[in-house]
Amino acid sequence: MTKRRNDRSQERRREAAVDWWMRRRVGSLGAAEQDAFIVWRADPANAAAYDNIEGLCAHLATLPPPVEAPAFYVRPRVWLLAAAPLAAACLAILAGWGDLVIFLRSDHYAGTGQTRIVSLEDGSRVQLDARSAIALRYGATERRIELLAGEAWFEVAPDAGRPFVVAAAGGEIRALGTAFDVALDASGARVAVAEHSVRVTSGGTDVVVAEGERSAFHADAQASPPEPVKSAWVGAWRRGKLIVENAPLRDVIAALGRHHHGFVGCVSEAICARAVTGVFGTQDPLQSLEALETALGLRLTFFSRFVAVFRE
Repeated sequence: MTKRRNDRSQERRREAAVDWWMRRRVGSLGAAEQDAFIVWRADPANAAAYDNIEGLCAHLATLPPPVEAPAFYVRPRVWLLAAAPLAAACLAILAGWGDLVIFLRSDHYAGTGQTRIVSLEDGSRVQLDARSAIALRYGATERRIELLAGEAWFEVAPDAGRPFVVAAAGGEIRALGTAFDVALDASGARVAVAEHSVRVTSGGTDVVVAEGERSAFHADAQASPPEPVKSAWVGAWRRGKLIVENAPLRDVIAALGRHHHGFVGCVSEAICARAVTGVFGTQDPLQSLEALETALGLRLTFFSRFVAVFRE
């Protein structure tokens, strides 16, 4: 019985250490929180647990970054480990690792839970969704922007001598008019046009997407035939809404995750592939995740304030 109580005490201590580490990593603590942290850390056992987490993270920081962003599902072996708060912290670290790589490559970046409007030198404007980034490649004959992560709304200033091109997911979107939205997800890129039209080049072919239409593409594959899209759906994230129809849960998690500090995943690929239809708010992502939990009959398990997993 004593051993069981000791084990549970150590588990709670580790949970608290993970929680404090993540809270300090996300942003500066308020005065009251900082005082509470100092009091908590004054216990040598608590300090040892916290130093263990901090040491692990320092070690991870010395490793080369992953080539690809972490998957949105948690493989079974990792799921077993995720019962330990320390492993849960590692998932959160890996989730943020790719963000750091994107940030270093970008010219403009919007952080978690933020949106940002960028005014370009030619008069064009780009609005970035949360955890979204672009790199500028403006030249004498072409205005090229690479969408590195997330989603962006483009309002293009006319310049006949310098076409406006957005590179994303191995393809290109050439503006033939004014306003359009481009989003990256696990399967590639999606484009929706609000005004005039764009030409999508992917897989060696061109597809013209007109006002009120959308298309999707991925590297080395032809873009899907344009289909109608409701005007209210185009750039809905700019109004704090995520509108989806038969979208895989992984894409919904990814979109909401841009507004949530931490990691949200699935216990299996099958769960992440479940179709979702609905309207979700981005200003309170946890509330939207709980709505998904109810709608899909799943359980959303939290291992700390910053790590959660969908499971049956």
